[in-house]
Amino acid sequence: MKAVVFESYGQPEVLKIRDIEKPDVPDDGVLVRVHASSINIAEWYSMTGLLIGRILSRELFKPKDTRLGADFAGVVEAVGKNITDFKRGDEVFGGRSGAYAEYVSVKNAVALKPANVTMEEAASVPTAGITALQGLRDHGKIQPGQKVLINGASGGVGSFAVQIAKAFGAEVTAVCSPQNVEHARRLGADHVIDYTKEDFTRNGQQYDLLLNVNGGRSWSEYKRALKPNATFVLIGAPKTPVVGPIGLLIKTRLATLRASQKFVFFIAQFNRADMQVLKELIESGKVKPFVEKAYPMTRIADAMTHLGKGHAQGKIVVTIQSSNTKVP
Repeated sequence: MKAVVFESYGQPEVLKIRDIEKPDVPDDGVLVRVHASSINIAEWYSMTGLLIGRILSRELFKPKDTRLGADFAGVVEAVGKNITDFKRGDEVFGGRSGAYAEYVSVKNAVALKPANVTMEEAASVPTAGITALQGLRDHGKIQPGQKVLINGASGGVGSFAVQIAKAFGAEVTAVCSPQNVEHARRLGADHVIDYTKEDFTRNGQQYDLLLNVNGGRSWSEYKRALKPNATFVLIGAPKTPVVGPIGLLIKTRLATLRASQKFVFFIAQFNRADMQVLKELIESGKVKPFVEKAYPMTRIADAMTHLGKGHAQGKIVVTIQSSNTKVP
């Protein structure tokens, strides 16, 4: 099969399409013919070789795992002998490393695709949707009626977070760039703050839960926007060339050691139960995926460049064109 690989760290130009072995069908999983995947910040960090990531993975000079991608939507081509809840031909979506490829084999994080969205829309959901869901529900302990602020509300995670917070009955304030204000309103935010015109840490408003998807403010600034027993969930931060979000994580963790507010940083975990929750939210109309642009796999470098520029509105998707993709 054909798959996107990167054999050295660098900018999007290092991405290549190569022929690799097609995965086997696991006894307790399914083989999926991938129709579409999507671009996440984690792929950017892997591709560019963020220093902290190289140290943790012990891949200092060149990547050992040359595959990229995590999200997929496609059609089940084969099922393992122990599988009874999927059959050949089922449309599914989920998460699996190496998803920028014509096929993935997956055991756990897969569910039937929501019937009311396209393959491209379904492919935009897994990483961003699960991150938003787990950040709000599991780590933020969101409750109906709470005042929730989403900082970085128009990108992949932020777009899902606004809608999921509304689905949980919260009063949602979205913070975004000026070109994304109307998008945030369409997502259902009760209040929208254009950060170029208003500083949410100085307007006198305080929140029960703050989900920081993007933004590198100091803890003393964030604290002004939080109620005494609020929860601050850190998901992302501005891209920096050496340590990425780790610098903000360490500084905030140290600054909040004696704070009354709860500070949480987490890495989302794929699982079938949460994929099913997202499916139900989408089919009920409470959550809608927003795809800003779809690129063919042959233009994967352009798709990654688009992400790297920042200010994406919703998700950037890669369509895997199995029938006519050629190895360069």
